[in-house]
Amino acid sequence: MRCVIVTGMSGAGKSTALKMLEDVGYFCVDNLPVPLIPKMADLLRVPGGEINKAALGVDIRSGQSLAELEKVLKELDAAELKYEILFLESSDAVLVKRYKETRRSHPLAGKEGRVDQGIRKERERISFLKEKADYLVDTSHMLTRELKAELNKIFVENKEYKNLYISVLSFGFKYGIPADADLVFDVRFLPNPYYIEELRPKSGNDREVRDYVMDNEKAREFLDKLVDMVEFLIPNYILEGKTQLVIGIGCTGGKHRSVTLANELFAALKQNENYGIRIEHRDIGKDAITKAR
Repeated sequence: MRCVIVTGMSGAGKSTALKMLEDVGYFCVDNLPVPLIPKMADLLRVPGGEINKAALGVDIRSGQSLAELEKVLKELDAAELKYEILFLESSDAVLVKRYKETRRSHPLAGKEGRVDQGIRKERERISFLKEKADYLVDTSHMLTRELKAELNKIFVENKEYKNLYISVLSFGFKYGIPADADLVFDVRFLPNPYYIEELRPKSGNDREVRDYVMDNEKAREFLDKLVDMVEFLIPNYILEGKTQLVIGIGCTGGKHRSVTLANELFAALKQNENYGIRIEHRDIGKDAITKAR
């Protein structure tokens, strides 16, 4: 039997997680009253029962009874009723943006309707769940399909999960350094394909640009050292409990060199299944948009 408590910050993707688990055969109940959780866990222990996998959605909507959850979990531990906690996290800035885009009100926003204050209160009230979580997934930079892929690894493929999700992000310095980048690398020291007429309209996603950039000893040496350093840092970040790592690689316009090196780093890191990884090219099309204006 498998019992998963799905919780986390409002707006971080709990509904998506429950829908995905339902699609793979979990019996899902959202916003189950806290006092009923032990009864649901008991049902899963019945030999030959119809329900052998359940996902229970619990969040700030439980109100005052949420405070009872810590006691309920201790009772489950004492009764040796096994359960797992999936905690979905996201940065304050991303959560605020999501609420504004959907025009929803945060359940703890109060009369003034301040989303940021509601988020702060929510973090305080559910901090005990985050500390107890078996799986901590930060959805700040995840697309819906990427979140589903990560959950599939945990709950379908049963792979070991290290709670770290890496975003490799190419960007152009002239458009600003990504505010949420943890590590930033400048590859403007490499020869610029922009000055090659036939390469200028292409990007680092095109083979011709990739070959031009990587057909350079400095580029290959830089990539080797970068991969070596990042592979050294990752297990140490995991030990420290870091859940989100954004690696920014920048060139002037974010179209040629940074895209190429970001692709190469992503290809080297994605072989490791101990963490999730995605790639994003933030500024790859901005030169064309700027010129069109």
